[in-house]
Amino acid sequence: MASPDPDAPKSSTVHDPKVFEYHNPAGGWGALKAVSKHLLHSRSPATNARSLFKLNQPDGFDCPGCAWGDPEHGSSFEFCENGVKAVTWEATSKRVTRDFFAKHTVSELKTWDDYRLEDQGRLVEPMRYNAETDHYEPITWDAALNLVAAELKALPTPDDAIFYTSGKAGNESAYVFQLLARLYGTNNLPDCSNMCHEASGVALTKALGTGKGSVRLEDFEKADAIFVFGQNPGTNHPRMLGTLREAAERGATIVSFNPLRERGLEKFADPQKPLEMLHNGSHRISSHYFCPKLGGDMAAVRGMAKALFERDAAGEAVLDHAFMAEHTIELDAYRTLVEATAWETLEAQSGLSRAQMEEAAELYARSKATIICWAMGITQHVHSVPTVREIVNLLMLCGNLGKPGAGTSPVRGHSNVQGDRTMGIFEQPSDELLDALEARYNKPMPREHGVDSVAAVHAMRHQPGKVFIGLAGNFTRAISDSRVTEAAMAQCQLTAFISTKLNRSHLITGRDALILPCLGRTEIDRNKAGEPQLITVEDSMSMVHSSAGINRPVDASLPSEITILTGISERLLGSDIVNWAAMREDYDVIREHIEAVIPGFENFNERVRVPRGFWLTNPAFELCFPTESGKAEFSDAPLPEQVIHQQMATRQGGWLTLQTMRSHDQYNTTVYGYNDRYRGIENGRQVIFLNRKDIDRLGVSAGQWVDLIGESGDGIERRVDGFKVVAYDTPEGCAAAYYPETNPLIPLDHKGDQSHTPASKSIAIRLEASTRIA
Repeated sequence: MASPDPDAPKSSTVHDPKVFEYHNPAGGWGALKAVSKHLLHSRSPATNARSLFKLNQPDGFDCPGCAWGDPEHGSSFEFCENGVKAVTWEATSKRVTRDFFAKHTVSELKTWDDYRLEDQGRLVEPMRYNAETDHYEPITWDAALNLVAAELKALPTPDDAIFYTSGKAGNESAYVFQLLARLYGTNNLPDCSNMCHEASGVALTKALGTGKGSVRLEDFEKADAIFVFGQNPGTNHPRMLGTLREAAERGATIVSFNPLRERGLEKFADPQKPLEMLHNGSHRISSHYFCPKLGGDMAAVRGMAKALFERDAAGEAVLDHAFMAEHTIELDAYRTLVEATAWETLEAQSGLSRAQMEEAAELYARSKATIICWAMGITQHVHSVPTVREIVNLLMLCGNLGKPGAGTSPVRGHSNVQGDRTMGIFEQPSDELLDALEARYNKPMPREHGVDSVAAVHAMRHQPGKVFIGLAGNFTRAISDSRVTEAAMAQCQLTAFISTKLNRSHLITGRDALILPCLGRTEIDRNKAGEPQLITVEDSMSMVHSSAGINRPVDASLPSEITILTGISERLLGSDIVNWAAMREDYDVIREHIEAVIPGFENFNERVRVPRGFWLTNPAFELCFPTESGKAEFSDAPLPEQVIHQQMATRQGGWLTLQTMRSHDQYNTTVYGYNDRYRGIENGRQVIFLNRKDIDRLGVSAGQWVDLIGESGDGIERRVDGFKVVAYDTPEGCAAAYYPETNPLIPLDHKGDQSHTPASKSIAIRLEASTRIA
């Protein structure tokens, strides 16, 4: 077995988390206190307070956080606690200058944790790594962009370059980025979708012919029932809580399926309701709450379908046969499969009782219009694609497509992760996209599929000398198998990251490395004539709207993402095919290119200047299904023989199934602090949440420090040390801990079938007593 990696991530500060019981609702005074804290911590409280009035407003900027939609008739306060964190984190007055890099070696910075790295402030000038001194040193913009172009030109093949994108990038940046990659000659365009909702896109495309959700925000006002699977909106999409609360207030049934009991799914106090705050009031969110075991959601949904079929066979009018006859195929095969599945099988795999699944089926059957939402609790499993297909099956049984208040709602993460895919950020582009690009630019496009995020790590690992360009994001901390990923990244010829803040990926340098700082979402982006420019984003509901920063840039020399990308493109490709200078001087020019290539963007420049933007019509909403059959297709995929919690229950040695998750002071890999208010954690992140019966069974105790040991069948030791045991309401055999600290436990090839998404919600681990002293 390999020895531990001496360069493994570790914090320079030892935190002993305080554990307490949290009894209050989500939101409320705790949210207001957190907002005040983060405004002060930014060292620009007055500026940031003013910025909040322009957050998610038609004449302001889109939140850099989540992709939840904006209401058609918004208020003056369209932000949440985590939106405030995202804004203040970006609009801080702290700066990371050349003096900072002269003071700290990269080796030293590797010992810092994620919070401490990003908390240093905004990057302000391009830096190049000097391996001899182990320091980042200043480089001019011209030299930096020349270096990127030269390294790309020197590669034996364009497929030795990897162009990675985070969902923070706007539509215009994403379009330019994919155009740069494809004109250069590669489809190596992995993105953060590969690590979160890829299963949603794959499954929805197969079932309905389109990979996006079918509902608009207004549909939540018309739904009789809303089912929420594998999602914690209180932390990950807090503005969604306001939507769910409004639905609950008008009498809609909200049903939650989640292994952990999350406060945001139970009750919510709206900080924007003064009377409620004055009286410490709150409102219930979920009317019913079911806690399946990790990986058990597919069986739970199939159990609901089985209950519906049994009632239909008994003559009850619970299914919409007319809808299915007209708009679907393969119902008979699905029904045969479900009816042949024993209740005992469904109970064992789901972790729910037959009575619970029948109760959920009754709630569903009673509703005349149902929306089903889901997030990474569904998509980050090996069998995630068939699980999403099973959800779509359930919707089709009662005709919950193509009508107000009903449909599919995969709730995306970063604010423009869906828009980036619309713009062509995808390693498996459609022939239609490539044909449109060829027609526009009169140049053949690469046709072979590129690498996704996991495949990119394999490529860097086994074929050294690649060039990795990251447009936003923190790749090495977002993806699985952190130590393997970092070793692979270090074999690149060049790593270059376009970023606003310092993060760990900057410290995993190739033979050469660049940090290229850029403007943030909150800042005014002016062209050479001094005129402000706007960008666009697409939310989870396929609404495309504008975003224009309002704050003065943290440094006058900071370029936009588009300025950096067009600068590389000019040096690499020349300007015969594309006038890159015109693109950066006027983003309307980029939108004209988008309009000519991407369907649905007719009159783009005019429509995006309408308040709240425009909707990219979803064919499924109109009961038009661009599948091979022309109809919505039922899936008769079998249940897994055993999901991982069943496998761990029979394994010797006290194994558990671990899910990774965010804390409340976190958004994706960005850590805003060491607290997780709703789960009762203060001043620490290295905790593991366990069922009390597991604590007793494993012979540990609450408050004890343990090390977490993962699978090592490939000779790679996977462990993270020093985690405090916390007793929590989670199903027996199912544990939870925060990422990215636990990403080293996920083998790189432990990924979703068909989606290749890291299976971060189903990790095999065992515990060892830790030698760490608290």
